[in-house]
Amino acid sequence: MAATAIESKPALKLLGVRKNYGQVVAVAGVDLTIVEGEFFTLLGPSGSGKTTLLRMIAGFERPDSGRIELGGRDVTSMPPHMRDTNTVFQDYALFPHMTVGENIGYGLRIKRVPGADRKMRVLRALEMVRLSGLENRKPNQLSGGQRQRVALARAVINEPEVLLLDEPLGALDLKLRQEMQIELKQIQKEVGITFIYVTHDQEEALTMSDRMAVMSNGRIEQIGSPVDVYERPATEFVAGFIGISNVLSREGVRFVVRPEKIRILAEGDRAGPEMTVEQGTVEEVVYVGMSTRYVVRLDRGEQLVAVRQNMDAPGDAQDLQGRAVRLAWTKDHAFVLENKER
Repeated sequence: MAATAIESKPALKLLGVRKNYGQVVAVAGVDLTIVEGEFFTLLGPSGSGKTTLLRMIAGFERPDSGRIELGGRDVTSMPPHMRDTNTVFQDYALFPHMTVGENIGYGLRIKRVPGADRKMRVLRALEMVRLSGLENRKPNQLSGGQRQRVALARAVINEPEVLLLDEPLGALDLKLRQEMQIELKQIQKEVGITFIYVTHDQEEALTMSDRMAVMSNGRIEQIGSPVDVYERPATEFVAGFIGISNVLSREGVRFVVRPEKIRILAEGDRAGPEMTVEQGTVEEVVYVGMSTRYVVRLDRGEQLVAVRQNMDAPGDAQDLQGRAVRLAWTKDHAFVLENKER
């Protein structure tokens, strides 16, 4: 983002937004501000409330209480077509009988944009999503990734205040999904539209977001940049949901250390004066390609996971199985967790 949250104008504000389904609390009084031009991700497991929150922003669901503002305007009670938003779904929702160009230009046709202007904007949108020359094909003649780009172009061409994306890459295979993550972020930068993206995929959120909100049980556990949320998780849930974390207790304080921050000291290695050192036994060695994961049972009873990058062929990795080791980490790599009362 070019500007900070303080300098930028809010694109979306949620004030005490709540939604129940019978006795089930889907969204439990969420407050949130997203600024113009942000790529903001709602991240959480199934049932965390992220999709319900997105549907309320879009107008497909109405909150039981609270207020939703888009561009400074109260839209809490407005139907979807009166909100300056567009939504991209996982299933693309393309019209199978229309060509790619007709699908992309559909919203402009409904708005009665003149044909010449509509055609020019469709061609520009095709170029933006790297599908130039495919305007006369039907959706069933395209790959999954191409159909996803058509759905994105159809949404962006209407120039909404906010673009809502509900797990749009979920149906793609891993390699294509990773490619599309980069492309989506590039497209968002080009068009400058505020993106609000829903996913349960931590890597997706870390790769694309300017900021992200981690949700659990209808509440926001933490908001911050990908670096903040990963490196400094505020709660045990965040620490455990994003990546692998070691949660330890010392004198009544719970803190987290990421596996890649832990050093396995070789025999004769001396730890620095600011390092915490623990003794333990390697219970399991897991080779995962780029790195090797070591599961270590500390002498004091807790279990830790340490990760070493495989800079060279890890021929000696299995040699540590069952051996006593010393683990060390610096104080600035250990973060105290909040004690959140529910």
